[in-house]
Amino acid sequence: MSLILGVLGGMGPAATLDFLAKLQAYTPAERDQDHIRVLMDLNPQVPDRNVPGAGAGPVLAEMAGGLAGGGAEVLAMPCNTAHAHADLIARASGLPLIDMIGGAAKAAADTGAHRVGVLGTKGALKLYREYLAARGLGLVTLGGERQEAFMALLYRIKGGDLSARIRAEMAGMAGELVAEGAETLIAGCTEAPLVLSPDDVQVPFLDAGDLLARRCVDICLELEPPPPI
Repeated sequence: MSLILGVLGGMGPAATLDFLAKLQAYTPAERDQDHIRVLMDLNPQVPDRNVPGAGAGPVLAEMAGGLAGGGAEVLAMPCNTAHAHADLIARASGLPLIDMIGGAAKAAADTGAHRVGVLGTKGALKLYREYLAARGLGLVTLGGERQEAFMALLYRIKGGDLSARIRAEMAGMAGELVAEGAETLIAGCTEAPLVLSPDDVQVPFLDAGDLLARRCVDICLELEPPPPI
């Protein structure tokens, strides 16, 4: 038997489906019954996490409570920015939330890097700055106008544009972080890996969603203990 995983999803839908595909791919299974049971709330109606005061927190808390009521035993949320509400989610559900930001920060430290580039929203970058600093690592980000360009690119990806032009623009932004001294790069937005791969980056490339999926498998199969509440 494995722990039942509850997933707070829909931020955005394509990124959530990408996460679920990775979760399935990383689960060692020879038959249907070997896979992890997943309860999913794929809710694209969660208010924009990038708009201060939009009210995402209470909606996420309600989702978490619903998953707990449905039988989930541990939670995951494939959205970096929404982890600003992690404490509220844990309190509302009474369940442990697998920490996406913390997992990526640990993986970055494990590469031996001293300066870590992150492609993410302003809210996600704030979280990454704190987590990386706690490990003695510096954060490399895009400058003001380039960060705004990243956000515009992000919303185009959310709108379904996965074209070669979008891929080239994202790869260019990754290259800018490397040029500024990033020794490892974290895709700190779950849309970024939809158009960016390790082959596009000249330094170690960490997909926070991929790392989360791997850790969900380990925790649900009880290969490692769940995080504390």
